[in-house]
Amino acid sequence: MKPFKSLALLEVLEADVRQLILIAVHLQKEDPEILLKQPAPGKWNIAQVLEHLNSYGRYYLPAIEQSLQVAKPAKVTFSSGWLGNYFTNLMKPGVDGKIGNKMNAPKNHRPSPETDIKPALDNFLEQQQKLLQLLEWSKTKDIGSIRTPVSISRLIKLKVGDVLRFFIAHEQRHFLQIGHALTTLREPTNKFQASHLAVQP
Repeated sequence: MKPFKSLALLEVLEADVRQLILIAVHLQKEDPEILLKQPAPGKWNIAQVLEHLNSYGRYYLPAIEQSLQVAKPAKVTFSSGWLGNYFTNLMKPGVDGKIGNKMNAPKNHRPSPETDIKPALDNFLEQQQKLLQLLEWSKTKDIGSIRTPVSISRLIKLKVGDVLRFFIAHEQRHFLQIGHALTTLREPTNKFQASHLAVQP
């Protein structure tokens, strides 16, 4: 595939993260009972979705930081690896805003039904601030010069630029899930405004 302009890619990813932060801040104003209610039998509540994302952050944020510590100085372009691009496209919401390729979460990333919303939401926001710091640092690094092990197997390693793309696409995917859950849970006369939950693909 055509190489990315490294700086432009990182700035797009930063904008994606800032949008997720704005949505998460809005969630702080929602009724906690709604955020703890299942949208349908067998479906995660919103606190569980956030904790699922946090579980990935606890692995990937330190892993990304470690990779950046030994990465070479920045290059103008970044060429995605075929596997990294595949994983990103697998996770990223479609241009129509729909979630495809439904998958089961690995056991170590399945949140407890007893997850509390406040710590889950606070932790998510803390992680996003750390992610913004890493994206800013990435602008000084060659994000294609070092590989990072993925959480499903330490034997599979992706370029750190692809890990950033995949990680943020995964968050976008689940924030669409949160939007769908809120639409289901809210009363018809007082639905959560869809514009607050728009995630640009």
